[in-house]
Amino acid sequence: MPVEHQHSDGNSGSDPFELRLSAALHDAGDAFDTDRGALAAAGTVRGRRLRLRRRTTVLGGAAGVALAGVGGALLVPWGGSSSGRPLAAVSTTPRVTPSPTASATRAVTSDEMIRTLERLLPKGKFSKAEGRGVDENDPLVAPYAQVVYDDGHGAAAISVAVNRVLPGGSDARQAVQCPDKVYIPYDSCATSHLSDASVVTVIKGYEYPDRRVDTKLWTANLVTPDGHHVSVSEWNAAAEKDAPISREEPPLSAARLKVLAAAKDWRGVVDAIPEDPRQTQEPPVAQEDGKGIRQTLTSLVPKGLKVVAHAGDDDGQFTYVVVDDGKGRSLVQINVQPDMSDVADDLFGSGSETLSDGTKVAERQGPGEKGGDGVVMWTVDTLRTDGFRVVVSAFNSGSQQTAATREAPALTMKQLRAIALSPTWHA
Repeated sequence: MPVEHQHSDGNSGSDPFELRLSAALHDAGDAFDTDRGALAAAGTVRGRRLRLRRRTTVLGGAAGVALAGVGGALLVPWGGSSSGRPLAAVSTTPRVTPSPTASATRAVTSDEMIRTLERLLPKGKFSKAEGRGVDENDPLVAPYAQVVYDDGHGAAAISVAVNRVLPGGSDARQAVQCPDKVYIPYDSCATSHLSDASVVTVIKGYEYPDRRVDTKLWTANLVTPDGHHVSVSEWNAAAEKDAPISREEPPLSAARLKVLAAAKDWRGVVDAIPEDPRQTQEPPVAQEDGKGIRQTLTSLVPKGLKVVAHAGDDDGQFTYVVVDDGKGRSLVQINVQPDMSDVADDLFGSGSETLSDGTKVAERQGPGEKGGDGVVMWTVDTLRTDGFRVVVSAFNSGSQQTAATREAPALTMKQLRAIALSPTWHA
């Protein structure tokens, strides 16, 4: 999940299905606005907000349903929501309108979504039901349902969201990937294959990555070979946020979560969602690009720092390393993005500088955005005249989610600046 939300904002979650699909997605809507400092500090990722978001979303929200208290709307992957993994995002992509010939094969109402969810759950009491069906007037909003369920051992919010993903595409893969614990802490994550070749991943995690409230969030994300994506979430409280913990654990076991996600009823709802004609145009993912970015970053790490961990995105724009100089671990993350000139004004305002070759540079020092105890984040953001952006951040902890392991990041601002401005990135 970068410098996001996630989600969990965490956030999510992360946000990276970047690292919640901290969610209809928590920030559902056509646009996402944030201040200039947040954009830079978060390592803004225009064009990757859905991918990053899903990394954190898997753990953080109604896995696709914006349950920011319930009732939010989730945009399907090809429509465009906002935010990213541990990175804020600039929302510049317009909503996609399906072709006039695309229409639902059958009507699916919000009541039908709610009834189906209640029917598939074990016997119990239901309240505060909300949902959305397939809306022909607004087909970009994915169907979802949420209820407060009580099996006699305490109330718990349970939600389900469904959408369509391109079979074999990046969204499909990332929906069932285990999040990176550097960004999204969780107790367990297990992926299994069903007899029909569907893949389902069950994650037992927490609503708040920093554990400031111990609300548990367990999710199951299922993707079928035909591109059906079903995401189920449950909490050990009557709401995902701002509700007291009502039971020790969410009501459904990992096995029951899988069964609920795999119910054939949800696939019929997905089939009713209009297909986007552009889905088949997704370019192949360059699996090795992320490795190249990581190798370049590693080569630029100052001497005396040992790289003890690393990972990155398969789209080749983000990677991170964890370094240690013997005085504690320090997370260093970087985004390398072309064609970012259109958001220059959002990223580089007062306090930034312009070098003799026209490169814009902004430096920032502040608290880590994930809430880890005593964590600080130092960032250098650069934008070349051709729109080529490199933003690098370092933390005084090996993870955004854990307490500080040292007084300051292992790299100085001068060293971060040298990395961001290195001509090696253009190569």
